[in-house]
Amino acid sequence: MSETNHVSTSKLHGLWALTNRELKKWYKAPVVFFLTLVQPIIWLTLLGNALNLGSLVSAETITFPPELAAQFTPTQLGALSQFFQGLSSQVMGSTFGTTSYISFMAVGMMAFTALFTTMFSGMSVVWDRRLGFLNKVLSTPVSRAVIILSKVFSATLRSMFQALIILIIAIPLGFQFGVNFTPLNIIGVFAMLFLICVGLSSLFIAINIRSTRIETPMAVMNLLNLPLTFASSAFFPIEKMPAWLQAVANANPMSYTIDGMRQLLIFNTDWTKLAFDFVYVGIFAFVLTTAGIVLSWRFLNK
Repeated sequence: MSETNHVSTSKLHGLWALTNRELKKWYKAPVVFFLTLVQPIIWLTLLGNALNLGSLVSAETITFPPELAAQFTPTQLGALSQFFQGLSSQVMGSTFGTTSYISFMAVGMMAFTALFTTMFSGMSVVWDRRLGFLNKVLSTPVSRAVIILSKVFSATLRSMFQALIILIIAIPLGFQFGVNFTPLNIIGVFAMLFLICVGLSSLFIAINIRSTRIETPMAVMNLLNLPLTFASSAFFPIEKMPAWLQAVANANPMSYTIDGMRQLLIFNTDWTKLAFDFVYVGIFAFVLTTAGIVLSWRFLNK
């Protein structure tokens, strides 16, 4: 008497199984998991403290020539010194919207880490194809769209975890929350991160979906990494960039992601602008995810 094998055809079951498989490759590899935690900490502590822009404008960096200083009384020189001590905060506030550059940069680092992590989604597809796992999955009842979405969601979860680590580490380093910040804003921050990670992961998978060479996703990563990062407001305000670069940055979905998170974390929240940021990034995520699913139906084969 033979037993009947019951195979689940539920899309949610298949999505969870494949997503869990991708996550296991991450959290069950101690070295990889450790580097995942250390990488954002190194970026934030080294780059964030090295770019101490507030120190460029201070009483110590602005000195008077002797012939000019001789024209002031000691009381006047003391008043000028106090003025320049407060000038740094004024310049930082008017330029970056906060007196703490590490707060400004930490939010950009959260988005940059999301970009870097999602880039490996395309590489995962290539490895599965080369190792034969993709053919095995295609022979199961799991739909091709689920195969793509599992990689998208696993990359998204990893990115959001790293972003949380950056935010936690930034607090003892001097991160300053905005006056309108509430703990509920964290939900909005991770909602924004979820959207951009889904969109970026779908983009890199769509680009590499037919590739069989590991060099291809590496080349794509090297090509898109710097433009998407530095042609955005990750490290510097768009308004202070050259006009031609502003046009590029204003079309970059990373800029809207970063601005939305800063609205929730460090700026005085402009709800109209925040809503536009969510709509822009949401449309980006929807279009790219749809494109990835359509391409999976067309190009994924045994």
